[in-house]
Amino acid sequence: MNTLNKTFALIALASSSAAFAGTDFDTLDVDGSGTISQQEASVDAAISAKFMELDTDQNGELSKEEFAKA
Repeated sequence: MNTLNKTFALIALASSSAAFAGTDFDTLDVDGSGTISQQEASVDAAISAKFMELDTDQNGELSKEEFAKA
């Protein structure tokens, strides 16, 4: 998925009610990579605020295991 499509997908997600109602891993993983980037996490204020703490391996992405600790 190109950057423009990712941007539109993130905007759509941010404007949906799901972005404000306890978002799940698959909803945040917009590009389907199996991880959540900081950009993807930015649509959920709670996850975004704890991103660095949750990213225990410091690779800049949240795995399902890291996300489950949220």
